[in-house]
Amino acid sequence: MEEFLLQLHHGEALTPMQARQHNPLALAYVGDTVYDLYVRTHLLKTQAVNSHRLHVLAIGYVSAHAQAAAFRRMETLLNEDELYIYRRGRNTKPTTVPRNADVQEYRCATGLEAVVGYLFLSGQYERLSQLMERVLAPQEKTV
Repeated sequence: MEEFLLQLHHGEALTPMQARQHNPLALAYVGDTVYDLYVRTHLLKTQAVNSHRLHVLAIGYVSAHAQAAAFRRMETLLNEDELYIYRRGRNTKPTTVPRNADVQEYRCATGLEAVVGYLFLSGQYERLSQLMERVLAPQEKTV
């Protein structure tokens, strides 16, 4: 996946400092697409189902509720720089919130997407893959 992400850049990645200077909602904008690509690729590799079922499964990963839960699973892995980006994304006031999303979860999801966008734009593909592996790992069911 890292090689594919490198090809998407069509040139040099930004330095971490350059990526940090972007508006957090712009980072989240890019991060949303990269996160979705990881999820859809993972599902395609692991599920032998039709495209409609893949779409339904993807929703279970990309909703604000699911992304907030994903952040909680990866939070302990984040370094200081990534936590800074997360907080900037989380604390940015969105212009709208989807009707089916809790505001707190939506803000948490925006923070997560900002981290994903930051890592992608700064060319930290190995780190991005490490965090996404945590997100996509099968979760234990609690009784």
